[in-house]
Amino acid sequence: MARPRQTLLTRDRIVEVASVLVDAEGLDAVSVRRLATELGVAGPSLYNHFATKGDILDAVADAVVAQVDVSFFATRDWPDALRLWAHSYHAVLSAHPNIVPVLAHGPGRRPAALAMADTVYGGLIDAGWPPARATHIGALMRYLVTGAALGSFALGFDEDPGVYAESYPHLRNAHLLAEHRRSVDEGAFALGLETVITGLLAMKDGVLR
Repeated sequence: MARPRQTLLTRDRIVEVASVLVDAEGLDAVSVRRLATELGVAGPSLYNHFATKGDILDAVADAVVAQVDVSFFATRDWPDALRLWAHSYHAVLSAHPNIVPVLAHGPGRRPAALAMADTVYGGLIDAGWPPARATHIGALMRYLVTGAALGSFALGFDEDPGVYAESYPHLRNAHLLAEHRRSVDEGAFALGLETVITGLLAMKDGVLR
């Protein structure tokens, strides 16, 4: 009688299952024991692919970054490229908010994250930005995108209007923000991005020093 076929364990499969857990339950849901159970394998077999849980989360984070479209820097001028890339980056992180704390620490040694940083920095250098300013712009964009993806402003207020009615009269409609989450949060990000790009354009034209 043929022996039962064992589950084929690969690095990609581990990352796939870990990604599902992170999206559904958060970073704390990922453990070697939980992953082994989900994958139908013995726990020690995961160590053939990853040394630590941190390495697994790094791989999940890099798989998320790999979804960001950076192609604009090869085809558009720098303001459009920066805008389109930032919107792609924001959309990807907004779809996977639980992994954002890992991404917020920077690219480390993650290949997709480093490739994205190299493309953005290179695109800015090619556009004539000095290296120091290109570095500042890259850092600024990461702060803007990851900060916007860390949480919802619109969901940060209580839905009970009584909380605000007497003590905080200027917030009397704050309980309604949750109903307009998409327009509030995406509108705020778009406003911030356009403000940054407008300022950078002025700076590059020599209006600002």
